[in-house]
Amino acid sequence: MGKRIKDVDAYIAAAPDFAAPILVRIRETIHAACPDVEEAIKWGVPHFLYKGIFASMAAFKQHCAFGFWHSGMNSLNKNAKPDEAWGQFGRMTSLKDLPSAADFKRLIRQAMKLADNGVKSERVRKKKPPFTVPRELRAALAKHPKARQAFENFSPSHQREYCEWIAEAKRDDTREKRIQTTLEWLTQGKSRNWKYEGTC
Repeated sequence: MGKRIKDVDAYIAAAPDFAAPILVRIRETIHAACPDVEEAIKWGVPHFLYKGIFASMAAFKQHCAFGFWHSGMNSLNKNAKPDEAWGQFGRMTSLKDLPSAADFKRLIRQAMKLADNGVKSERVRKKKPPFTVPRELRAALAKHPKARQAFENFSPSHQREYCEWIAEAKRDDTREKRIQTTLEWLTQGKSRNWKYEGTC
């Protein structure tokens, strides 16, 4: 039998008003089509488990996203819009953005069949372009040897997370706050997303 958890109830309850009906519809359809599915919170968002991680959904400020984890599902869904948002359905802002109940259940069963048959999912890693350390962060690190050492010891992916977080700040005061937070976390040896590590 499948398993529902209260953490997913709480996630949906805390989602923006437009998102809750979308998340509920996704959840109910998955449980209806895959009675053995179980729920979990991983990386801070609801996941569905069926012979491994099966699918996940999330609500953001202005859209929702849903995706099957098996790479074989990318080509099966004609509505795939991978450049808009993660998952196979792009940015969803209303129930109209979901496939029909029949189509959705068909896709769920196709994903189940891949899992049942033990078909391995292929993960294609896109090579990310080189990143630049923001000038303000370079200057701040020059004055904080301990933070600079931690930053230099981090993997390129962890360095990128800090650099992109600072670079995407639109206001000077926001950028400065992020630099100060970065220095504090680096001094403690923490990565940018340390709050989510160890939760999956």
